[in-house]
Amino acid sequence: MRRSIWRFLFISTDIRNRLLISVGLLVIYRFVAHVPVPGVNREAIAGVLGGQGQTLFGLLDLLSGGTVSNFSVLAMGVYPYITAQIILQLLVPIIPSLQRRMEDDPRESRKWMEKWTYYLAVPMAALNAVGQIRLFQQYATGQGGDVLNYQLGLNLETFTTILTMTAGTMFAIWIGELISEYGIRNQGLSLIIFAGIVSRVPSNLGRILVDQQQSGSLLIFMILIMVTTIFAIVFVQEGRRNVPVMYPGRRVGHRMSMPVKGKLPLMVNMAGMIPLIFAQSILTFPAVLAQFFIGSTNATVQNIAIWLQSTFGGISNTYWVLYFLMVVAFTFFYTDVLFAQQNYGENLKRSGAQIPGVTKGVATQRYLTRVLRRITFPGAVFLGMVAVMPFLVGLIWPVGGSNTGLLLVSSSGLLIVVGVIRDVYRSIEAELKLRGYDQALLVR
Repeated sequence: MRRSIWRFLFISTDIRNRLLISVGLLVIYRFVAHVPVPGVNREAIAGVLGGQGQTLFGLLDLLSGGTVSNFSVLAMGVYPYITAQIILQLLVPIIPSLQRRMEDDPRESRKWMEKWTYYLAVPMAALNAVGQIRLFQQYATGQGGDVLNYQLGLNLETFTTILTMTAGTMFAIWIGELISEYGIRNQGLSLIIFAGIVSRVPSNLGRILVDQQQSGSLLIFMILIMVTTIFAIVFVQEGRRNVPVMYPGRRVGHRMSMPVKGKLPLMVNMAGMIPLIFAQSILTFPAVLAQFFIGSTNATVQNIAIWLQSTFGGISNTYWVLYFLMVVAFTFFYTDVLFAQQNYGENLKRSGAQIPGVTKGVATQRYLTRVLRRITFPGAVFLGMVAVMPFLVGLIWPVGGSNTGLLLVSSSGLLIVVGVIRDVYRSIEAELKLRGYDQALLVR
């Protein structure tokens, strides 16, 4: 009889302490998430999120762990850090010196990347704070409200607000690093976003139950959608293409062992959530820019601004079609960038390994790139379907006259939740096995 390895979670003192530390730090983070930014009118913020800005601010609210709806000191969450990380990753293949540095000394290069990600996160947080305030201000002004209790400009109040929001972001990053170091290893930032997504489920459930006539059938429909989406996410995320590799034999005494057959697993979806972030950030930029020209005295400029806002504001059908296409395109782009950085062709050549029938080095890298692009296509289409899931659900069952429906957890959020749960499971399982609680040893 095979007993579950999870019953040994609290037998190991070290693992038990790590779990308790992780939970405790997440509780502290969620408490701080309710501390408001000074000088902000939260009623005006609620009005913006409930109006036309609901879709536009959805990604920010997702990455901040639901703190944008409260406009707390953690309103930006760890989003500036993620942005800084993406920027540095994209700069590596563009700047030859960085690429050579990554190839020559990978360990020191990772430390260098981490250090500069922190440095870049600070100005990114300050810029995001200014942009987020101005964006909310534009939407609130259009609805007759005012986000700030003071005039935005070069004054002490504005500086205090920006400094507070920047400090909140760095506090969120610090909490995530503490979780990764003293709690569940390497899962700090992911758990912060995960906790924020899960914390929004009760409020979404309450919105569904408000409609007494359809609440039961709608809830069942949403649960079925969630279960189906989770199954599809797990199926695709676990998809691998195993490329056969021959590793050279080793010398044992005076004899040479036979070559060893191995496999190089290539993921169907290597990009994860990044393409969704890229696509939505770029698509919403025209709508953000149009807000500054809505009140223009020039009729032509005003009409163009109105068209941009309606097209790229997350409401029109054109937006969702473009969103799908851009997610697919960015999935291929980001996968190529990541795979080029890993440089499997050169690494296999250094170890003496070879793919049967393929020349070592550059030819191997080109072959693996072609294989990866073929298997990336279904993964890219899947990510595109996940991205437009709210729109598809809205076509089947509109809620409140909206064509984007209402989900207990957004499709993008489900992608993060499933990924985090999978990574945490593997991390804890690895920790248990290191301490002797191996599944193979738990058979009576």
